[in-house]
Amino acid sequence: MHLEILTPEKKVFEGDVTIATFPGADGSFQVMDHHAPLISLLKEGIVEYKGKDGSHQIAVTGGVVEVLKNKVILLADGIAA
Repeated sequence: MHLEILTPEKKVFEGDVTIATFPGADGSFQVMDHHAPLISLLKEGIVEYKGKDGSHQIAVTGGVVEVLKNKVILLADGIAA
């Protein structure tokens, strides 16, 4: 699936991943290939994703994630220090 991670300032990541984990407002959840469509609020926490070059983690301060047609877009409020 294709993942894009965006903040108001810049595009943080764009590429194909096999799995992604998000800090949902109601608890952590994972998205894999061909996941059902969804939109979810995110709380502050760690976003984890696994691509061809290994696993990565990004700390976000909150945001919104949309999953639609095997494309995941994360609109993060910001990246935590």
